[in-house]
Amino acid sequence: MFVLYNENTRFPVKIWLEDESQLEANCLEQAYHLSQLPFLHKWVCLMPDTHAGKGMPIGGVIATKDVVIPNAVGVDIGCGMDFIPTNIRMEDIREVQTGNGMLIQAVIGNIMREIPLNTERYKTPQVSEVLDRAGQEMEKYEENAELVPLIEDGYYQIGSLGGGNHFIELQEDENGYLCIMIHSGSRHLGKAICDYFHEKARALNRLWYSEVKEEHRLAFLPVHTKEGQQYIRWMNLAMDYAFENRARMLEKTCGILKAMIEKYTDRIVEFGEEVNCHHNYAALENHYGENVWVHRKGAVRVREGEMAVIPGAMGSYSYVVMGKGSKESFCTSSHGAGRSYSRSGAMQAFTIEKVMVDLKEQGVVLGKRRKNDVAEECRFAYKDIDQVMAQQSDLVTPLRKLKTVGVVKG
Repeated sequence: MFVLYNENTRFPVKIWLEDESQLEANCLEQAYHLSQLPFLHKWVCLMPDTHAGKGMPIGGVIATKDVVIPNAVGVDIGCGMDFIPTNIRMEDIREVQTGNGMLIQAVIGNIMREIPLNTERYKTPQVSEVLDRAGQEMEKYEENAELVPLIEDGYYQIGSLGGGNHFIELQEDENGYLCIMIHSGSRHLGKAICDYFHEKARALNRLWYSEVKEEHRLAFLPVHTKEGQQYIRWMNLAMDYAFENRARMLEKTCGILKAMIEKYTDRIVEFGEEVNCHHNYAALENHYGENVWVHRKGAVRVREGEMAVIPGAMGSYSYVVMGKGSKESFCTSSHGAGRSYSRSGAMQAFTIEKVMVDLKEQGVVLGKRRKNDVAEECRFAYKDIDQVMAQQSDLVTPLRKLKTVGVVKG
């Protein structure tokens, strides 16, 4: 980790990399913009997977005094990871044949049939305790009439994957055991909430002659204002929805996996401890003796002893970790490997054939309806996850290292 503190900064920027050369120019510029915010607490943090985002870098962490910033949370509010291990050894199922190919291929196919991907949605409303509760507490939300229809619409998306870098993976840990990992968020709900309150914040900031420059896209809402309280309520709803969304998909995936393994082998499937964690959100926490709003945008909370999930890219490695409770990072670590190519850059640099051959050589089963954009999420488009882990060895302790066996992408 190194610190930037110069004529471009009001507050220091702490960066969990070796030096400035490892930071892209746009990301550095955004970090400087963050460091000029007058309501920051202590410093800006950039995790080793950091890269430019909208307003605030992905892999960025800030603590603010009495304000929230919609774009410092991001459009996929509550996006995060869900993980569960099994008692099944890969060597016991790797060569098992079914009527639809190898066992892993059949499981991937069933997941794709039962869980909507990308822009797909369920044809009928699904069960959601989170949305039921929101409906019972409608007085908390009805002031924002434009957003209210999202609650009803959410019943058709709960338990669906989405697109982009979201995935459902079957993985093998270093001891040879089969595990499940899911990456998804709040679907359309979170994006609509972020866009709606960012525009409200922009209008209010202009009214207040805010010193936060509009072109930096960091418009803020004081938490004591009506709009600030509204955002916090809707953000928390999206976080709960995202948590439930992952849990629903994990439940369905576990059911598919258990049914298939027990049908074609003599093994009885048992599941271990689940880890479900967010990496796009803001929360009121106490750091250095003050209650502040910690914004983690593409970063995961890792208090001392707290478990979290840090994925790599498909065909690469992922980690389950335990936090060390680093005060300097506001108890935070990276949320993944981090992109080294933009999506369009990856499409230009790597062919479909190169990606598909690479996955085949590694024995990875890919479940994806359209292959034309597969290079966007290939492992070559991301940083080396092991290097990222080395750069944050002061933040987390690895508990499991996992290799992709099969992956479903939107």
